[in-house]
Amino acid sequence: MQQKDEQYEKMIKTPLPKLITVMAVPTIISMLITSIYNITDTWFVSKLGTSASAATGIVFSLQAIIQAIGFTVGTGAGSVISRLLGKKDSEEAKEVATTALVTSFVFGGLLSGIGLMFLERLIRGLGATDTILPYAMDYARYILYVTPLITASFVLNNLLRAEGRTVLAMLGIGIGGVLNIILDWVLIFAANMGIMGAAVATAISQSVGFLILLICFFTQKTVLRFSLKYLSKDFSLYKEFLSNGMPSLFRQGLASVASVALNHVAAGYGDAAVAAMSVAGKIFMLVYCILIGFAQAYQPIVGYNYGAKEYERVRKAYRFTLWTGNIGMSVFGIVQYTLAPWLLERFVSDDSQVKEIGMLALRMQSLVMPLLALGVVCNMTFQAVGKNAVATFLAACRQGVFFLPLIWFLPKIWGSMGMKAAQPIADVATFVVCLPFIWKFMRELKENSTDKCC
Repeated sequence: MQQKDEQYEKMIKTPLPKLITVMAVPTIISMLITSIYNITDTWFVSKLGTSASAATGIVFSLQAIIQAIGFTVGTGAGSVISRLLGKKDSEEAKEVATTALVTSFVFGGLLSGIGLMFLERLIRGLGATDTILPYAMDYARYILYVTPLITASFVLNNLLRAEGRTVLAMLGIGIGGVLNIILDWVLIFAANMGIMGAAVATAISQSVGFLILLICFFTQKTVLRFSLKYLSKDFSLYKEFLSNGMPSLFRQGLASVASVALNHVAAGYGDAAVAAMSVAGKIFMLVYCILIGFAQAYQPIVGYNYGAKEYERVRKAYRFTLWTGNIGMSVFGIVQYTLAPWLLERFVSDDSQVKEIGMLALRMQSLVMPLLALGVVCNMTFQAVGKNAVATFLAACRQGVFFLPLIWFLPKIWGSMGMKAAQPIADVATFVVCLPFIWKFMRELKENSTDKCC
């Protein structure tokens, strides 16, 4: 009981700049380690050739599908749990946590079974050419073997963040990521396993990360607990947290669909274009994940305070997170634009065509990076407070409503330039759409805060 009260006081009373920053540091580290693993994985695999490097972009689409399932259940449950803990209803929070974890295993198992049964058809559908196909199949097979553990890991990570335990969340993700980087070198080169070594390294590290995250819930350091007695048979509970997870499904699911669409369009310009867009995308994600990590730390704080009816703290948390994100992404955008040629050379030093395509794509994305914070923070805010329809629509904007039509339309007009410009233009459109939604919501919070004071 004392532990619950201390955590509640921390989330409701701690000055917001300090609280958000302290919680953001381990979350950002977790995101960076994951992104660095993706970058390192691509770097190691790129030494095997352009087709092997392109295969990582194909399998990334599959990983995005797995993430979509994990984040749908995990962030949906986490959003509900944060508000329940803000109301001091820990028993129902435990019911949501247990039910979400079991659900993630079931969904992950279904995806694993279907994916392995139709593996070649799946990889071709994700955009693999004949030369990329054998590399992508070797990689994807081992990812599918551990898919249930990966989806469950996303849920465990989100549950820890939902109650403010971001350091514990960092441990599982961080240790798994570091192990993955070490195993990449050992298995790809020392053991001479090629791209299969990268896949086995991912499978082992994801399994270890899952075990570490699970152990965190049995060390008496968390409010949440897992037990079959908490497994709900009430359909409305499943509906509630899956509904709350819809923004994540659209955000992550459409990222996968967008990646597949980009692979198909890029394949029309050759393996070099597929490799270039894959490498540029992963370099960008290394920076973008910092913003995502910062916003993920902000999300449970909003849920807690909204559940406790501390509306003025919600407004202050939003402003601090938005302005910090704007400034940070502006600085990173300048650095990324300047270093784009050097960054691309680290991965494709022997292929000038890949360098040329990737550098321009990366620089075009850098120009709109100051606008990205609003879309991310808006989406996290509406999801945290349970406004699922708005959160889902905004989550669909960047990769779905705008990018998918643009990636098919622009290349028909501008060729490969249209392929590179599709995402930056989609980001500008998303920024514009978010403005009226968040302005209206913040105004409502201000009015509710005034009523509470009076």
